[in-house]
Amino acid sequence: MINNDVLRSIRYMLDLGDVHVVELVHLVDPDFQLDRADIPALLKKDGEPGMVPCGDPLLARFLDGLVVHFRGRDERQPPRPVDARITNNLVLKKLRVAFQLRDVDLHAIFDSAGFPLARPELSALFRQPGHPNYRPCGDQILRHFLKGLTLRLRAAG
Repeated sequence: MINNDVLRSIRYMLDLGDVHVVELVHLVDPDFQLDRADIPALLKKDGEPGMVPCGDPLLARFLDGLVVHFRGRDERQPPRPVDARITNNLVLKKLRVAFQLRDVDLHAIFDSAGFPLARPELSALFRQPGHPNYRPCGDQILRHFLKGLTLRLRAAG
């Protein structure tokens, strides 16, 4: 899935303003070059004039910022290196950690989006890439997950 779509979806899901997006990124890396004026171009749809692609380094810091914001920072652990490459599977994992979602929650989220997944299908999405049962997360699966998570969070808020 295009990183801009993921950023846009999460921003809508949590009703975040431009300043909040920048703050989340800076929670993880205060030196990262991003300010409020950059956000509107990142939120434009593909093909719109002025659209700027959201790179993996930015999305990785944003997702890590969500984890720190919702779960807190473990000062006993050294800071994790920023992921160089963001995949749909990694987006799922980071959102699962940020919102402290268990398997039951994940199944409910997919069901609410009209896209039920069997237990083995779901667990395959969270395996390491070298594992024999690993399954890459397709764009459709991630879209349904983001839709279901949005329904869950906006209904609760």
